[in-house]
Amino acid sequence: MVARSYTNLLDLASGNILNTPQTPRALPRVMTVPGVISDVESKQSSEDSFQSEQRQKIIIVSSFLPLDAKKDKSSGKWSFSYDKDSIFWQLKDGLPPEVDVVYVGSLTVDVDASEQEQVSNQLLEEFKCVPTFLPSEIEDQFYNGFCKQHLWPLFHYMLPMYPGYSNRFDRTLWQAYVSANKIFANKVTEVINPDIDYVWVHDYQLMVLPTFLRKRYSRIKLGFFLHSPFPTSEIYRTLPVRGEILKALLNADLIGFHTFDYARHFLSCCSRMLGLEYESKRGYIGLEYLGRTIYVKILPAGIHMGRLQSVLDHTSSTTKAREIYEQFKGKQLIVGVDDMDIFKGISLKLLALEQLLEEYPTLRGKLVMVQILNPLRGSSKDIEDAKEEAYITANRINQTFGFQGYEPVIIIDRHVPFYEKAAYYAMAECCIVNALRDGMNLVPYKYIVCRQGSPKMDEALEIDHDSERTSALVVSEFIGCSPSLSGAIRVNPWDISAVADALYSAVTMSNAEKILRHEKHYRYVSSHDVAYWAKSFEQDLVMSCKDHRSKNHWGLGFGLNYRVLSLSPNFRKLSDGHIVSAYKRTSHRAIFLDYDGTVVPQSSIDKSPSPQVISVLNDLCSDPKNTVFIVSGRGKSSLGDWFDQCKNLGIAAEHGYFIRWGNKSSWEMSHISTDFAWKKIAEPVMRSYTEATDGSYIETKESALVWHYYDADPNFGSWQAMELLDHLESVLANEPVVVKKGQHIVEVMHQGITKGLVAQDVLSKLASAGKSPDFVLCIGDDRSDENMFEAILTKSYNANTSAAPEIFACTVGQKPSKARYYLDDTAEVTMLLEALSTASEPLTAFSAEAPPQNEKSCFENIGHVPDLV
Repeated sequence: MVARSYTNLLDLASGNILNTPQTPRALPRVMTVPGVISDVESKQSSEDSFQSEQRQKIIIVSSFLPLDAKKDKSSGKWSFSYDKDSIFWQLKDGLPPEVDVVYVGSLTVDVDASEQEQVSNQLLEEFKCVPTFLPSEIEDQFYNGFCKQHLWPLFHYMLPMYPGYSNRFDRTLWQAYVSANKIFANKVTEVINPDIDYVWVHDYQLMVLPTFLRKRYSRIKLGFFLHSPFPTSEIYRTLPVRGEILKALLNADLIGFHTFDYARHFLSCCSRMLGLEYESKRGYIGLEYLGRTIYVKILPAGIHMGRLQSVLDHTSSTTKAREIYEQFKGKQLIVGVDDMDIFKGISLKLLALEQLLEEYPTLRGKLVMVQILNPLRGSSKDIEDAKEEAYITANRINQTFGFQGYEPVIIIDRHVPFYEKAAYYAMAECCIVNALRDGMNLVPYKYIVCRQGSPKMDEALEIDHDSERTSALVVSEFIGCSPSLSGAIRVNPWDISAVADALYSAVTMSNAEKILRHEKHYRYVSSHDVAYWAKSFEQDLVMSCKDHRSKNHWGLGFGLNYRVLSLSPNFRKLSDGHIVSAYKRTSHRAIFLDYDGTVVPQSSIDKSPSPQVISVLNDLCSDPKNTVFIVSGRGKSSLGDWFDQCKNLGIAAEHGYFIRWGNKSSWEMSHISTDFAWKKIAEPVMRSYTEATDGSYIETKESALVWHYYDADPNFGSWQAMELLDHLESVLANEPVVVKKGQHIVEVMHQGITKGLVAQDVLSKLASAGKSPDFVLCIGDDRSDENMFEAILTKSYNANTSAAPEIFACTVGQKPSKARYYLDDTAEVTMLLEALSTASEPLTAFSAEAPPQNEKSCFENIGHVPDLV
């Protein structure tokens, strides 16, 4: 089935396509600037009217549709119904009622190719579902192959250490994973109106889908939620396609995780692998990536309260509950409900029960554990081995501690309908979830709600409806819901003795304590249900996408390395042609250049300028119309030695504390203070952090102290830098200094020393000499250079000139900045300077060896410019 819009698909499915006039679609996106994808600003009123009539959609994309499917063998007709236990069906209760919810995903059954179009039409018309019919070979390699053999074990901390323990990476399976994700993307494009719709992608099966969607629609409103754990960076980095997946996730606008631990691991991978920094912005965690802010949300999913309460009152549940009540009358029931896989810790749970019965003989004959095993879609040798071990352990316990009419362990190994599980939950005094590693796991939440009961369930279990409710939970500390259940007994599932002790505490806990713990849990679970989770995510997704229309977008890279550069319309790349044209038109030019990260790469081991840089600076300085300055945080000795060959080059060292106008001029101090007693306070503090942080060192300048951590561990170095910043601000609170955090540095310097003051002073002196600049270029790469950008952009220039000066504030790298232009790296900076030097005139009469006024301090009579954060 081929269609171009959701409207057309609905018309096709309902058979009304011939009766519905075709309304013109919005104008397609066009290339307004080479490499820039933007929407046409002038749209016809009829198109605006068409768009306003469209209902907004939220497209939920998951590996499987929330549907149950069955084919009648006699008639050959398919029948479908919503799977009301699916979280993807339940989440729509939290979404705005004025939007349509459309589902994209696969069916859990195979549909013959000849029936697929008919089934697609039926599902779209009746259920607003778009099925993705994957070819059988791709589906097997995608789901049972890459997802279950590579991603699932890795995300649960299982590495392919040797054959037989876990599967080695198979690129064929990876290619099937990518192909399947692309098919999902194709289905999304059939129903999306990218101007108004939102897309919410779910779980690890579809982690590269954001790249395909972002490539097609640069402004798509896209969220992703991971329902499994996200491993530590040490584990994740072993994945051969780690970069492709990580960059794909960053093509989303909002990425959700169940717990802070999972989000922290993801952020650590972004920091270590891509060098990205993140920060908290008014309660939101934001990642800056190519001009875009990707928000990270931490919110555990919840359960559907209405669904559970209706099940509790259902006749099937109460009948089953009464049956269980009679079966286990006079006994204490512990319930466990787990998928049959190797990470659920089922055998460890049984071993803990065995130890409990061994240590406390009085519990024999009274305590029963019912373990329900949910069957999986697939199987493997690992799962079969785990199941066999569980049965062996259970049989041993029953043989050792059981007797006629009593079995301590009952394993239910079949499909158990939810009404039956609800009956066990309602009856059990304790629930244990002992997973070794798991995502959210909603079993404890369901247990809590079922223990709250209902009038009919209370009657079946002979409970006074007005009585206070109790529950006891034993949960692994390695599952997603553990942080939310503060009243649960948390355990390390590997510590069998601790789990046994926790079970003993749970079954012997006083009734009053059980009541308090239950009330606390029920308040949380009932208020943080699946609707709350969905509503919160949707609201944050809307917030994350609010700036899409205000920025221009460039597509970068090929294949799965594709990403989007998003910049303000006023922030664009500085082209050689544009600036050279202005350069040639002007006669009094001021050029300010940062050093590290601007003319020399930050990663360069040799920090001295290259012969190419020296040559281009000499060419620029030889033009009598130019005044060129290197403005750096480095010390005057190294800068003076490196640029001794540049006769007319001005240098401002240590952020402007020292300044000279040429290699024949003497260094001037911009600050009258010579009190450096604060160094005796700051240096020991820095030294202690240096000793504790491998790869860090201290740089001692005449006017400042700098702690460098570029070569330290990225996470630890950044953490230590924040601690050092706080420590220094505390001990130096009464000293005339400022403490600043820069690019991999923490610096202490005198107050009132900024690069912005250097730029202001130079421009003022040129104006006083009758050479008020009509061309100002400033290039820098870090926070300290923002002072220069602000200074040249806000300065009042000579009002007597007929035209405003040409001002070019340019940052290195695409990032939020006060600059209006950017260049990608130091190589582009050098190329730009070479283009300017080619257009320069040789030196004839003017010399920049001395300032164009009497030799006084460059900062005399200049007001203080406040520091920028």
